[in-house]
Amino acid sequence: MHREETLFDISTTSDDAQALATMATAPLTDLVANDWAEAFLPVEGDLRRALEFASHQALAGVQVLPEPANILRAFQQPLHQVKVLIIGQDPYPTPGHAVGLSFAVSARTRPLPRSLANIYRELESDVGLPARVHGDLSAWADQGVLLLNRVLTVGSGAAGSHKGRGWEAVTAAAVKALAARRTADGGRMPLVAVLWGKEAESLLPLLDGTPVITSAHPSPLSAARGFFGSKPFSRVNQLLVEQGAEPVMWELPAVA
Repeated sequence: MHREETLFDISTTSDDAQALATMATAPLTDLVANDWAEAFLPVEGDLRRALEFASHQALAGVQVLPEPANILRAFQQPLHQVKVLIIGQDPYPTPGHAVGLSFAVSARTRPLPRSLANIYRELESDVGLPARVHGDLSAWADQGVLLLNRVLTVGSGAAGSHKGRGWEAVTAAAVKALAARRTADGGRMPLVAVLWGKEAESLLPLLDGTPVITSAHPSPLSAARGFFGSKPFSRVNQLLVEQGAEPVMWELPAVA
């Protein structure tokens, strides 16, 4: 069974408001991988402002999702190891669902969110892999797939409630840092970006020539308008191979 790990060790019995306040003042290298910490220096103030806002929300009695230890989970994977970027919106606002990786949920979550169920449907149609009963996507993250939400926290039951509080600057800096990576001889490091929906597509100008796959969002409201049949998984692997990188093994464990 996959064990969720965090760089910033917060006891599950800690008060969320205090944990968030502590994160807001902790060194960046205690919160994210070292190369991400360097990339975030220009937006450190925005990151701390977002964490402070979340702390104030928790202090006011709002349940902030995901739990503090998972808010920056996507940035545990070192910047230099990322080869695929998949952009989401904000965390699932249902308690127990958000785990710090876009579209993923806890291995125990049933039923799966409908967007994730649609992703699994397209995965089977595209590359023939059966849908899983769990939503633990950590096997993708372990291979260098950055599952990044545009906004990294949300209030319980209130989708979009933490927009405009600093996270957008942080995640924009992440996208720019990925696109700016270069090899020792000055070439681009392999990267494919997957942008589902108009909000994700708004980041296209920051990707600086990175190969990009776009389609409708997998939400039930839009999946039939271009997500189904878009074959993102096989196309990602084709683009990775063209850049000299290993393809992603998209098959997830049957049991998480």
